[in-house]
Amino acid sequence: MGCGGGDNVGTGSNITGLETSNAALIASLATLPVETISAAEQESLAFMREEEKLAHDVYFQLDGLWRGYTKVFGNIANSEASHTELVRQLLVRYSLPDPTATLAAGVFQNTALQTLYTQLVATGSVSLVDGLKVGAAIEEIDMIDINKALLGVDNQDITLVYQNLLKGSRNHLRSFVGNLASQGVTYVPRYMALADYLAIVNTPMER
Repeated sequence: MGCGGGDNVGTGSNITGLETSNAALIASLATLPVETISAAEQESLAFMREEEKLAHDVYFQLDGLWRGYTKVFGNIANSEASHTELVRQLLVRYSLPDPTATLAAGVFQNTALQTLYTQLVATGSVSLVDGLKVGAAIEEIDMIDINKALLGVDNQDITLVYQNLLKGSRNHLRSFVGNLASQGVTYVPRYMALADYLAIVNTPMER
């Protein structure tokens, strides 16, 4: 639930700078109105804050295991930290509570996310390839959830942030798939429609 150049995708490209910087996005948010926020939008922000934390915390754990082989987990963990901060900025704008404010790494209020975190870390710890597949799966899940959330969002600032999260997830998916290819593995999407997946991985990184 977002620093170009450097490594190629096979070793874990340093992609965080390919996404719009937090400073620029936060500046853009300041130009948009604070609109009436619906209950659905409030629930969406709380969930997205935790889902982006989940991605960060899983990648942080897997980086500790596999950083000797690839930089991709560390790079994308940094990106996810910026993503979850963007969602926090929205919570602040709307004077909403932060569900992650007092939570340690790997701990979540949402019980489904807690269970998912435990499963993903266990699976991703088996091997580097399993870890990379977990990364790709997380990005699939994130995109499905963000696109679903966007159906119930009409506030301009929330839409702006969610669209940036989507761009980041597309870049992350491309990076994980590229890393798997360098291991001789062709990733098969687990959650997304094949056509949607191919439309992403067959196009370049977004800047």
